[in-house]
Amino acid sequence: MTVTVTIDGMSCAHCSARVEKALNALPGVRARVDLAEKMAIVEGESLDETAIRNAISDAGYTPRP
Repeated sequence: MTVTVTIDGMSCAHCSARVEKALNALPGVRARVDLAEKMAIVEGESLDETAIRNAISDAGYTPRP
């Protein structure tokens, strides 16, 4: 399963690394953040989109609906 989330507020490599670290801390998640596209590509067997969006918010950024 793959989920793509657009993220507002990322402006540098530190920002994208922070989001990627937060997402990869979720159980069963493999995430890659693309700073230029302002999005995260999240993969895993079973993904909880609410947990993904909460991890992004908790890292200080805004996931778009």
